[in-house]
Amino acid sequence: MTDGRDLLLVDGYNMIGGWPELAALSLTGMQGARDRLLDLLADYQAYSGRRVITVFDAYRVPGLGRSFDQGKVQVFFTKEKETADECIERLVRELSQRRRQIYVATSDSIEQHVIFAQGALRISARELRLEVEENQKQVKKAIEPNSISSRHSLEDKLPRDVRNKLEDWRRQ
Repeated sequence: MTDGRDLLLVDGYNMIGGWPELAALSLTGMQGARDRLLDLLADYQAYSGRRVITVFDAYRVPGLGRSFDQGKVQVFFTKEKETADECIERLVRELSQRRRQIYVATSDSIEQHVIFAQGALRISARELRLEVEENQKQVKKAIEPNSISSRHSLEDKLPRDVRNKLEDWRRQ
């Protein structure tokens, strides 16, 4: 967490509840919804250049909390009796000392005011979903032309006289 990239802190369960695809997945199992969110955020992190940390609320789960990386996205499960909001606020305080912009993705209006007062910028669940979808479109757009043109890349790069000479040889 020491790099100087802009940082996006994500309230994981808030996104799952706010994104229709993830909300539907959560009905059959929360682990599937979490994994899909983390996959989407890993792609977003790779394309946007922002470092992504996702926080899941384990408020009623006994334990010290845990942190791990999944798909290069850092994941926090909060400690017992710590909400995701409290963990995000703590991370904003700790990480705002470094020179970077911190964004927090949550649709919780109280949380938005608190993190804004600490100097972080807020992104709603809907706004982040739209950003992720736009990034997916940009990646797809960047990949498609390359795969189509790569079939003809050598021919397109050769001078016309060389192409004509090769065509003559082929016909003989």
